Amino acid sequence: MSNPFVQIVEPLDPKQPLKKFFNLSKLEDVRYARLPFSIRVLLEAAIRNCDEFLVKKGDVENILNWKVMQHKNVEVPFKPARVILQDFTGVPAVVDFAAMRDAVKKLGGDPEKINPICPADLVIDHSIQVDFNRQSDSLQKNQDLEFERNKERFEFLKWGSQAFKNLRIIPPGSGIIHQVNLEYLARVVMDQDGYYYPDSVVGTDSHTTMIDGLGVLGWGVGGIEAEAVMLGQPISMVLPEVVGYKLVGNPQPLVTSTDIVLTITKHLRQVGVVGKFVEFFGPGVAQLSIADRATIANMCPEYGATAAYFPVDDISIGYLIQTGRDKEKVMYTKSYLEAVGMLRDFKNSSQDPDFTQVVELDLHTVVPCCSGPKRPQDKVAVSDMKNDFETCLGAKQGFKGFQIAPDRHSSIVKFNYEGCDFELAHGSVVIAAITSCTNTSNPSVMLGAGLLAKKAVEAGLTVKPYIKTSLSPGSGVVTYYLRESGVMPYLSQLGFDVVGYGCMTCIGNSGPLPESVVEAITQGDLVAVGVLSGNRNFEGRVHPNTRANYLASPPLVIAYAIAGTIRIDFEKEPLGINASGKKIFLKDIWPTRNEIQAVERQFVIPGMFKEVYQKIETVNKAWNALDAPSDKLYTWNPKSTYIKSPPFFDGLTLALQTPKTIEDAYVLLSFGDSVTTDHISPAGNIARNSPAARYLTSRGLTPREFNSYGSRRGNDAVMARGTFANIRLVNKFIDKQGPQTIHFPSGEILDVFDAAERYKQAGHPLIVLAGKEYGAGSSRDWAAKGPFLLGVKAVLAESYERIHRSNLVGMGVIPLQYLPGEDAGTLGLTGRERYTIIIPEKLKPQMNVQIKLDTGKTFHAIMRFDTDVELTYFHNGGILNYMIRKMAS
Repeated sequence: MSNPFVQIVEPLDPKQPLKKFFNLSKLEDVRYARLPFSIRVLLEAAIRNCDEFLVKKGDVENILNWKVMQHKNVEVPFKPARVILQDFTGVPAVVDFAAMRDAVKKLGGDPEKINPICPADLVIDHSIQVDFNRQSDSLQKNQDLEFERNKERFEFLKWGSQAFKNLRIIPPGSGIIHQVNLEYLARVVMDQDGYYYPDSVVGTDSHTTMIDGLGVLGWGVGGIEAEAVMLGQPISMVLPEVVGYKLVGNPQPLVTSTDIVLTITKHLRQVGVVGKFVEFFGPGVAQLSIADRATIANMCPEYGATAAYFPVDDISIGYLIQTGRDKEKVMYTKSYLEAVGMLRDFKNSSQDPDFTQVVELDLHTVVPCCSGPKRPQDKVAVSDMKNDFETCLGAKQGFKGFQIAPDRHSSIVKFNYEGCDFELAHGSVVIAAITSCTNTSNPSVMLGAGLLAKKAVEAGLTVKPYIKTSLSPGSGVVTYYLRESGVMPYLSQLGFDVVGYGCMTCIGNSGPLPESVVEAITQGDLVAVGVLSGNRNFEGRVHPNTRANYLASPPLVIAYAIAGTIRIDFEKEPLGINASGKKIFLKDIWPTRNEIQAVERQFVIPGMFKEVYQKIETVNKAWNALDAPSDKLYTWNPKSTYIKSPPFFDGLTLALQTPKTIEDAYVLLSFGDSVTTDHISPAGNIARNSPAARYLTSRGLTPREFNSYGSRRGNDAVMARGTFANIRLVNKFIDKQGPQTIHFPSGEILDVFDAAERYKQAGHPLIVLAGKEYGAGSSRDWAAKGPFLLGVKAVLAESYERIHRSNLVGMGVIPLQYLPGEDAGTLGLTGRERYTIIIPEKLKPQMNVQIKLDTGKTFHAIMRFDTDVELTYFHNGGILNYMIRKMAS
């Protein structure tokens, strides 16, 4: 049966084939006009993916009835148009695909059925580190070292690009995945297989939401779920609530997009939007550029929503032209969106949809701010930074406390660096990084930083030489306009040379600090500070020696670098004193919005984007020279410490195994609130005294060759040992921070991996206890794969971040949630009990299950399989097992 919504578009060139699209306005249904624009994208996808429209009409009706159905846990399928990956999550995805091909072959199926059926772009951006800085050749040295460390991984990815159809690799040195997506990969409207339809994307990185700022609906998923999507499996999602976020007013002259997003992040964390869509509307949206909107959408994971959507408007269309997209395609994009009622006019309130809830922000009330010292949602006005930090120094250990004794607040440690004497104190800045796609994608804040640097240098200000400064743009376009506008030399004079095109400091690839600085911090037990223009500042993420880390706009990163401390009141104290003895205040060098906009209009032009992106896939000579095998099945090297066939599919058969009750499980770890995926599966340095280090040493590697946990995600032996290996882990069983736990049968305190191995050898299942927001942060699937390999059968938490819950489901680990009003405290749980979790024969979504303790106590918890499809994955032992059986049968 033909789909009744198909409409034909006559091409401008009669030689071109006819184009078709699904015209939702043919619904002639008043409900459609009231749908949030983000839900309209879901509706279009449901209609487009109906092979027999009438068979799946129920899905369409459910979405049309969104206003009624949003609170009823209605399941809808969603097939995104594209998938994007970065290399830290992309390598394990390709490893899984290679292993799945082996498994399908063993089960008698065609291994080449394991292949992406939708476009998948993998951008290599997570491997480069800030090993060198403040040198004119820092960029080349860092890139050379990146290839030296990661050659084996890169060869494997190059094999993947040849072995799998529809998988494109964007080589290292090209930029950051989300900025490349924004400036180059995103289509806004797809033109494929003879149809126009809205672009949509999921990505193996939580900040995939950045593309929502351009009007492309997208969000982050775990690598496990992305692999299933690439193989044609729709995402099974509960029809989301949509919070309308109304923006009114105009920003004040000194306010940046960073200030706006940090304000929104704090606000929406207070509102509570986990598992919901946020859609922006109101006249204030028209005051924001696409780069501003992308900055706000980028930090969607930090405020907990699934998506942060800005519908397409004329400013979006203008951005496509500014970034060098084909003008004829842009014209068709606009015509299509107008035809289907999806082109937004934010000043026209009659277009405002119905929302689950509406909250409002007057942009004029936003003030310059930072966030920290340990969480993105902990916003602090710049005017309060000094007092706030000094309060945190003495406060109880926690998100806003370091518990430093009052008599040590003024501690000073003298040290020598490159023959000169310096002093460090609590609050001293030792890392200042302009980094991350969150801000480097925005010309206004980058040019603002450049103009501030110019004025600072002209005023005679400098940055102390021991401060690790760096500039890591999200694409080559940034360097292009900084250079053409004449501000690059001034950034370099202050130490902000380009050190690489990748995520770098934002993901913990900040490289080493000078030894004398580390010794001074350690000697004085100092709370040293990192200031970065990134999106996350969880404890232990940026650098092991910076206990306080603040998110700030690029101009403020430079300002704090010049000041050398966070303990400064910019309104009352000078940034510095120049050689003439003149006090220079921040207000003296802060550029005006008019100055910035004038430079942006002159130097950010379409030609730059075209020149950079037309050669993006071929410009890296080292990548081009890599030799990769051409076999369709990967030949595993048993000596490799980077790429290893994972054990996930060992012993897999076509027959399903009935899920069994978990009997007498021990608690491996007991946590409080906001345990992040960085805590569960760190991405940064491999500590020399860790189980992973011991394993690598046993394979003949030296510490210099360890690289990072993120780079080792293709090897399960390293990653299992790296699970719960964060040095800032707080386990309630232990009275100090560190990656250790109690092995209860013996009473010994052991590294987490070693304790798990003891339990496994004795045949004991394990669970984890946690508080609120368990699994916050990155989308990394190893935060679920790692616990699975340790023998963790279930997690019992007060609440979960969306992506991590999905990843647990994908690995067959049961996400359990306390009943409302209950937690470990109210139930009197110590974690020293043994837990039996009763798994009934018949399961249904979000059912209550009984948990019995060896103490005789019994209580219930919610089994957070939210849809029937997730229960199907559970019965299969995880989503990848399901896909293998599906492909092999």
